Amino acid sequence: MLLRLAIRDVVLIERLDLDFAAGLTVLTGETGAGKSILLDSLGLALGARADSGLVRPGADQAVITAEFALAPDHAVAALLRDQGWRPEDTLVLRRVVTRDGRSRAFVDDQSASVGLLGQIGALLIEAHGQHDDRGLLNPAGHRDLLDAFAGHGDLLAAVRAAHGAHGKAAADLGQAEAGLAAARRDEEYLRHVVGELRHLAPEPGEEQRLAAERHTMQEGERAAGDLDEVAAMLDEYGGVEARLRGAQRRLERAAGRLGPLLEPALNALDRAALEAEEAVTALAAARSAIAYDERRLEIVEERLFALRAAARKHQVQPDALPGLAATLEARIAALDAGEGKVTALAAVLDGARRALQAACARLHEARVAAALRLDQGVNGELEALRLGKARFRTRIEPLGDGQWTADGADRVTFEVSTNPGAPFGALIKIASGGELARFILALKVVLAGAGTAPTMVFDEVDRGIGGAVADAVGDRLARLAERAQVLVVTHSPQVAARGRNHFRIAKDSDGETTRTQVTTLDPKARREEIARMLSGAEITTAARAAADALLKAAR
Repeated sequence: MLLRLAIRDVVLIERLDLDFAAGLTVLTGETGAGKSILLDSLGLALGARADSGLVRPGADQAVITAEFALAPDHAVAALLRDQGWRPEDTLVLRRVVTRDGRSRAFVDDQSASVGLLGQIGALLIEAHGQHDDRGLLNPAGHRDLLDAFAGHGDLLAAVRAAHGAHGKAAADLGQAEAGLAAARRDEEYLRHVVGELRHLAPEPGEEQRLAAERHTMQEGERAAGDLDEVAAMLDEYGGVEARLRGAQRRLERAAGRLGPLLEPALNALDRAALEAEEAVTALAAARSAIAYDERRLEIVEERLFALRAAARKHQVQPDALPGLAATLEARIAALDAGEGKVTALAAVLDGARRALQAACARLHEARVAAALRLDQGVNGELEALRLGKARFRTRIEPLGDGQWTADGADRVTFEVSTNPGAPFGALIKIASGGELARFILALKVVLAGAGTAPTMVFDEVDRGIGGAVADAVGDRLARLAERAQVLVVTHSPQVAARGRNHFRIAKDSDGETTRTQVTTLDPKARREEIARMLSGAEITTAARAAADALLKAAR
C-alpha cells in the first residue's frame, strides 16, 4: 500500500508531501490543474521513462520519493531478497531526474537500476487508464488472470509437473539419440577394428616373450659353433669326466700305501669330476635350447611384427592391444544396447506426452468453464456502466504441440465488441478511452482481486459519463477499495462522494510563477469541492444540498 509521496521540483510542483490511507482516495480539481503531474510523478518513482521536461523551470533536478507498506510475503520482498536486499516493513523508492535528462534510481537509499525499479513498481501498483498498455490490456497476462480468477492452482501444478517430466524425457531421449548417432557414425570402423583384433588375439606380455625368443634364436645361431667345439674338447679321449675318475682311482690305490697324505687330492678330483659332469650336462642343455629352427624363427618374427604393426596403427603399446580390443568391444556392445535404450526412452517420452496432454486437457476444460463465468460476470456489469450494447468474451485458443508451456496449451485473450454485430477484438484496439476505462473497471470488479496489486490507480475512469452511470462507477470503485487501496482521478461528484480520502489539486499563481497545490480535504471542504463539481464556479445552496445527498448516500 502507498503510504507517502514526496515530490520536489516537478513541472509546476515545487514541494509536495502527501500521506495516503487505505480504501478509496479521490483526486479532484479543475482541468489543467495538474492531476496528470501527480500521476506522472508517481510513475517516475515506479520506474517510468524519465523526461528532462518534468524538471521544474529554475531547478537543477526533480526528486520523487514513494513509500510503501510491504508485507513479508509480498512478491516484492522475494524479488528484493533475490537481488541481495533485506526488505523491511516499509519500502522507499526514489527517483532523481536532472536537468540534462539523466536519471538515477534508489531502493531504500541504495542505488538501483531503473529496470529493477520498474519490476518493483509493476508489483506494487496497477495503473489503469486510456493510455495504459500493461495489466488488463496486455494479452500476455490474460491467461494468468483467468487462472487466478478460477483458482486453478492445483491444475496448474499438475500441468507444470507433467511439463517438467515431459521436458526431462525429451532431453534424455535426445541425449541417447545423439550418442547413438555418434556411435553409429563409427560403427563400421569399430566392427572392422574389433574383427582385426579378434583375429590377431593379442595376449598380455606376448610381445616381450616373442622378442626374447627371437633374440635367443638369432644369437644362438652364431654361438652354436663355439658350443660344439667346447663339447668336442670335453669329449676328447673319452671325456674329461672319465679321465678325472680314472685319475681318482689311481690315487686311491696309492692312498692305500701313503695314507692321509693324498686325501686332499682325492677330494679335489672328486669335486672336479662332479663339476665336469654338471658342465657337460649344462652345455648339452644350452646347445639344445639354442637349436636354430628357421621355420620357428619365421613364425615368431611374423607374429612379433604383426603385434607391433597393430600397436603403431592404433597408437598404443603392444601390451595395450588386449585392453583396446576389450574397450572397442564394449563400445559395440553399448551401441547394440543403445538401440534398446532409445526405444525404451521413446516409450517413456510417449507416456510423458500423454500425461501432459491429459493434464492440459483438464486445465483447458476448467478454463473454458471459468471463461463462461467470467464473461457472464463482466457482461452483467456493462449495462450499469453505460456499455449495454457492448459484449465481452474470453477467447481460448489451443496452442500447437511445439508451443505448449508449463502453463498449459491455451492462449487466452480478453476481447470486446462495442456494438451488436461488430467484430470482437482486443480491448486496446476496439474500445475508446472512456469505454476502455469502464471495461477495465468491470473486469477488476469481477476478477475480485485476482492478480491485483496492493494499490490500483484509475485515471479519469468516469470520462464522458454522469448521473446514474457515474454513480455505478463510484460504487464499483468503492467495492474494489474494500480489497485494495484505490486512487482515482475523477471529474464526477458521484465518484468523489464515494472516497474515504479526498485530495483537491489546484493551480496557484502570484502573477509571475504558477504552482500546483494539493490540499487534503476535511469533511467540510469535501462538501464544498463536491458542490463545486456539481455547479461549477459559483457554488449554490442547491449544489451544497446535492453534495450532502451524495455524501450521505455514499456512507
